[in-house]
Amino acid sequence: MVNILVDADGCPVVDSTIQIAIRHDMPVTLFCDTAHNMQREGANTVMVSKGMDAVDFVLVNRVRPGDIVITQDYGLAAMVLAKRGLVMDQNGREYTNENIDQLLDSRHIAKKIRQAGGRMKGPKKRRKEDNENFERRFEALILQQLEK
Repeated sequence: MVNILVDADGCPVVDSTIQIAIRHDMPVTLFCDTAHNMQREGANTVMVSKGMDAVDFVLVNRVRPGDIVITQDYGLAAMVLAKRGLVMDQNGREYTNENIDQLLDSRHIAKKIRQAGGRMKGPKKRRKEDNENFERRFEALILQQLEK
């Protein structure tokens, strides 16, 4: 059985993830720290002590091959890929072995710029189209897994 695991702290697509997973009778587990207590009908919630990357490590320890993880964290995505899970961000972009190195490199470069006093543009304001794109691609990923 495929499980849906969500890095729920600050995730804008929690509700749509649950709705789509329910349609396919797939269990959803939300992972959040104690500062972001999140309970949703149709999903289990795992609360983790507050701390840097605490949620990431608990989540990645629950991943099994073929599970689907929703996160915007490149580091967590890399760990999930190493465990043969599938990973998608809140905009529907799938993280793969082919793109994760470049994403991690860009994160590292951005961090160096910020440490040197430089400024980076923040994320664009979320649009309705972003949600629709996520839902379409998430549904397709689920169907792909169900066909296996």
